[in-house]
Amino acid sequence: MNPQDLRGVPSGSVSATARDAVEQALWRMMSFYGLPLDDLDTAHAADEAWALPLLMKAGFLLSLTEPALVPEAALHLEHARERLHAGSPARERAHLEALDRVLEGRWAQAGRIWESLLIEHPRDALALQWAHLWDFYRGDTTQLRTRPARVLPEWDPGDPLHGCVLGLYAFGLEECREFAAAEDMGRQALQADPRVPWAMHAVAHVMEMQGRFDDGSAWLRQHQPHWAEGNGFAVHLWWHKGLFRLEALDTPGVLRLLDNHLAGDALQVTLNRVDAAALLWRLHLLGTDVSERCQALLRAWAPDPAHAGQYAFNDLHVVLALLGAGEVPATERWVARCAERALAAEDGRRDNHLMAREVGLPLMRGLLCLARGDADGAADTMWPARLQAQRLGGSHAQRDLIDLTLLHAASQGHRRALGRALLNERRMAKPVTPLTRHWMERLGEREDVRA
Repeated sequence: MNPQDLRGVPSGSVSATARDAVEQALWRMMSFYGLPLDDLDTAHAADEAWALPLLMKAGFLLSLTEPALVPEAALHLEHARERLHAGSPARERAHLEALDRVLEGRWAQAGRIWESLLIEHPRDALALQWAHLWDFYRGDTTQLRTRPARVLPEWDPGDPLHGCVLGLYAFGLEECREFAAAEDMGRQALQADPRVPWAMHAVAHVMEMQGRFDDGSAWLRQHQPHWAEGNGFAVHLWWHKGLFRLEALDTPGVLRLLDNHLAGDALQVTLNRVDAAALLWRLHLLGTDVSERCQALLRAWAPDPAHAGQYAFNDLHVVLALLGAGEVPATERWVARCAERALAAEDGRRDNHLMAREVGLPLMRGLLCLARGDADGAADTMWPARLQAQRLGGSHAQRDLIDLTLLHAASQGHRRALGRALLNERRMAKPVTPLTRHWMERLGEREDVRA
């Protein structure tokens, strides 16, 4: 009989040292405290015949959505494949199959493989973590909530990773707009373990969605000792602090956050850089000159046109940085490359293929219209894509920049009725904040106490 991990999930290694190192790596992957790679190297050194540490390396690298890391991830998968055999746990062979699908760009298929694993092994934390991440990248809010819900009753509250699973569930609840339940679940997770940034993050999302910008700033400040240093989630949580200050129209405060926490060496991977680009774009829409900061971001980022079209969400944020820097010709070239890849027959099996064609490209082309001074063209091009923007991936808070851009376009052109409709939707979702009031004034809308 195969040995098992701490959760009774079959393991392919008889080495306790290797299994302990994998457990530490798994905690790092779910909590974002440090990188898991050294732990996985330790596991591999203790049991070189075990495929799982190599699979975890590959999955971690792929989860960063960093095109330059894909060849290294593919190499780890090949080395893992060489170590799998008929006697290996079926669970580990399934992880290889799922990661192969990720590598091919067939993310939904990977999710279905992980789903089968979770039905059989509801305490397979690795399957849950990866499925949750790629559900997020695909904008599958239903699965963000239901995957953790299907497994949570099977988990022991004393498990070291139980708080992380509660955090995943809290975020899924928030993205399904079950705000009270999400906040309660996030707070429960942190009462059990204060080192669960995903739960801190979920509650911050609730407060953002409800317009509670003062509460949100206080919430992140309260938990800051646990996330601000040594945690991979830090840049994103600083981004959330920036959103709260932006909602209050504290532009100087947002600029300080950008300069101190979302610039330079803090931005190590694309996931960090898209946050910086998004916050800079929001300031640009408010009339703040961010061109020098966008140029500095682009110099550090150096987006490679050869990588354009891998993931529409990231591609869109490259466009935001380029346009914020005033680089319209470079933006045109980037969008053209994204279109070329989205239309290529050999990429037709990729989930990003249809997402880019129907959502990403219209949004990017609308942004180009805006940069060329065609506000009405921007609104007309972006609005149909906005109605299905969830498919782009990311969170409601991240995709809100689409609405903000449409409000800006409506205020610049003749699509005032569209702007009014967006404001109505916003005012029904949360109290009127200084940011909402700004757009009301720009559109000549009166604040209605009934909203």
